[in-house]
Amino acid sequence: MDNFISHSKNRLSFKLIQEKYTLKSYVFVMQANYYCNSVITRKRYGNPKKYHNLDVPHFLTVQRFPSRSLRRVRREMVRPHDALRLLKQPRGETRSAVRSADYMAQTLLLLTFRRNACEIHLYILGGTPQKMCSLPWDFSSSVSKHVSSLAFRNDPRRGASNTPFSRWLPAEYEDGISQPRGWNKNRTFNNFMLPLVRQVSNNILNTTDAGVVNDTEYTHMVTLFGQWNDHDLTFTPFSPSIRSFSNGINCDESCDRTEPCIPIAIPLGDPRLPSGPDSCIPAFRSAPVCGTGNSAYNFGGEPNKREQINALTAFLDLGQVYGSDEKLALFLRDLENDGGLLRVNTEFRDNSRELLPFNPLQANMCATRKRITNDTTVREVPCFIAGDVRVDENIALTSIHTLFMREHNRLARLLKRLNPQWDSETLYQEARKIMGAYTQVFVFRDYLPHIVGVDAMRRQLGRYPGYNANVDPSISNVFATAAYRFAHLAIQPFLARLDANYREDPRFPSVPLFKAFFTPWRVVFEGGIDPLLRGLIGRPAKLNTQDHMMVDALREKLFQFVMHLALDLGSLNMERGRDHGLPGYNAWRKLCGLSQPSNQAQLAQVLNNNDLARRLLQLYGTADNIDIWMGGVAEPFVRGGRVGPLFSCLIATQFQRIRQGDRLWYENPGVFTQAQRSALSRASISSIICDNTGITSVPTDAFSVLSNRNRLVRCSRLRSLNLSAWRERACTGETARRQTF
Repeated sequence: MDNFISHSKNRLSFKLIQEKYTLKSYVFVMQANYYCNSVITRKRYGNPKKYHNLDVPHFLTVQRFPSRSLRRVRREMVRPHDALRLLKQPRGETRSAVRSADYMAQTLLLLTFRRNACEIHLYILGGTPQKMCSLPWDFSSSVSKHVSSLAFRNDPRRGASNTPFSRWLPAEYEDGISQPRGWNKNRTFNNFMLPLVRQVSNNILNTTDAGVVNDTEYTHMVTLFGQWNDHDLTFTPFSPSIRSFSNGINCDESCDRTEPCIPIAIPLGDPRLPSGPDSCIPAFRSAPVCGTGNSAYNFGGEPNKREQINALTAFLDLGQVYGSDEKLALFLRDLENDGGLLRVNTEFRDNSRELLPFNPLQANMCATRKRITNDTTVREVPCFIAGDVRVDENIALTSIHTLFMREHNRLARLLKRLNPQWDSETLYQEARKIMGAYTQVFVFRDYLPHIVGVDAMRRQLGRYPGYNANVDPSISNVFATAAYRFAHLAIQPFLARLDANYREDPRFPSVPLFKAFFTPWRVVFEGGIDPLLRGLIGRPAKLNTQDHMMVDALREKLFQFVMHLALDLGSLNMERGRDHGLPGYNAWRKLCGLSQPSNQAQLAQVLNNNDLARRLLQLYGTADNIDIWMGGVAEPFVRGGRVGPLFSCLIATQFQRIRQGDRLWYENPGVFTQAQRSALSRASISSIICDNTGITSVPTDAFSVLSNRNRLVRCSRLRSLNLSAWRERACTGETARRQTF
C-alpha cells in the first residue's frame, strides 16, 4: 500500500481497511475494558505489549505514510512541507506520547458509539506514560535529570518535557472540544466569519526586500538569539498521522479539512498561488495530549478540550544544546574519552576548530547544495545534529549552536585542568551547569530588556525574588504559539557574512535567507561560523514596522526546495493559533488589564494607526476575532522594547514564572556559591565568541548596534569566565560546586 495508483483507489483501499478495523477497534476497547477490570480486581498489571498486535490501524496511519517524506528526501524530491513535517515529527519519549494519543483518538472516531472502556487505565494499552495524560499524576521519584523535573519539587510534572502547555485562558474550539476556529467555512464568530489566514498575510504582512527598515538600536543577533532561546523552551510536535484514517485523505494531496489535515486555503487573487477548492498550502494539526480532544471520552466521559504537548522542559537549561531526553543526551556526548566533552564532527573542522557532528539519519534533508548552486558535481553533506532538531533551520542558528557546543568543551577542558581528579561525568555535569547559568544570565540581563521594555522589566523581571514553590513554570500555549513568535518579523531577508574588518566578505557574500535553510554545507565549505557571527553582531536586525512586517523569504519562500509551493510563515502562525484554540485578540488584552477596542476608532488608538485598524476590521469584522499573533505583532512597541503592550505582558509573565518556579535557578541560594555567581555575572556573549572562534574584535554588547557607546574592542581586552571558584578544596575533598536537594 506504499504507492496508491489513483485517488479513487486510495479511497477504496482505506474504506476496506476502515471496515475491517472498525471491528478490531471495538475488540480493542472491549479487551481494554477487560484488561482494566482485571487490573482493578486483581491489583496487578500485565504487559501492555501483549495488546500491541491490535495496533494495525495506527501503524497504517502513523508509521507508513510519514515515511513518504523520508523517501522524497532520499530521492531529492523534497517539498517544503516535507521539511516542516520532518522538523516537527515527535521523537523519543515524545513520539510514544503522541502516537498513543493519536491512536486513541483515531480508534474512538471509528466507533459508532463511545464506551468508557478503561477510564484512567487505558493509557497503559496505548503505551502512553501516565504523565502524558490529563489524569491524576503518579510520577516516579526516579526522574531523569535530562527532563529537569527536579527543578520543581512540589509537582515534578510542572515544567517537565512531554507535558501539556499550560492555559492562561480556556481554549476556544468550534465544537467546544477540538475543531479549530474556522474549521467550518460558514461558521460565524461574533457575527462575522473569520478571514482566510493567507488573506490576512497578503493584506497586512506583505513586505518586499526593498521595503525593509533596519533597526537602529539592536543587532541581528537579538533576533537569532531569540530563536535559539525559543528552541530551549518550546517544541510542539505535529500529529504523526499525515492521512485521515476515517476517509483515507492524504494531507499532502487534498485540501479537505479532516483530521489531522488543516490546509491553508488560498484566497482569490493570491499573488503567488492559484485559488480554488483544490488549491491550498498543506498543513498538519499539532498532536493532542493523551486524554484530551476526541480521546477525552475515554477518561471518565467528560469532554476535555484538546491540549497540545510541549516536548521540551520549561526551564532555561540549554536543552537545545544537550537534548531533552536521555537517549539523545547520551548520543551527543563524547563517551570515548574521560573529559566530559560533547561529540564533535570527525570529518570536517572550521579552521582547526570543532563543528557539530553529522546526523546519522540516512535521509538527508540538507542535501540542498546541488539544487541551490545548480552544480551537480558538488559534494553534499548531512545535516548537523544537536540537542534540538531545528539546528539546521538556517545557518545563523547553526552557528550559535556550534558556538555553545565549543564553549561547553572549552569549559570541560579547563575544569579538568583545574580538578584533574574529576571523572568524565562530573566534568560534563559541571560544564553543563555553568552553561545553563550562562543562558539564564544572558536572557534576563541582556536579551529581555531589549524585548519587553523597561516598564515590564521593572515590574516583573527586576531583582530576583527567590524560588516560589507555588509558581507553575510550565510554558503557556499562548507564549509558545503566539507571543514568542514576534521575532519572525525582525528577521532580515539576508544573512550577512562579514570579514575581519566587519565588511562584506568577497569570498563568501551574504546569503539570501531563503537560500540559507538547511544548508550546513555553507558552514563546512564557505568559511565556517566566523563570518556569520560577525554578520549577526555587526549588522542590525530588521525593524518590525506596521507598513513592513514579514519579509518575502518567510512569507513566500519558506523552505523553498521547489519553486511552485513554498510555505508562508505568517499564515502558519495564525493557523497554528486557531489549531490550538487560542481565543481572539481582545480576550488576551483583557487578561493583561489592557483596553479592549470595540470599533475602528478605538482600535486605531490602540495601534496608533487608523489605516491598519481599518484594514484589520475589513478582514475580521471585530477586534474580538483578530488572531492573537496578528494583533500582537501589529501593536506599536513599548518603551525600550520590540513588542507591543500585549506581548510584553505575556512574555514578561512567562519568564517571571520560569524564574520563580525553577528551584535550580542560578541565583537561588545553594545552587552556586557567591563567588561562582559573581563570576557568572561577568560572562558575556561577546567573550564567548572571542574564546571559541577566530574573531579578534567584537562589540562589548553583542545585542546593540555599533556606535560611539558600543565600539569594537579587541578580544584581548575581554575577560573569560574565571573558573577559580570551581576549584575543589583538597582539604575536605568537597567543592562548593553543588548543592544536594
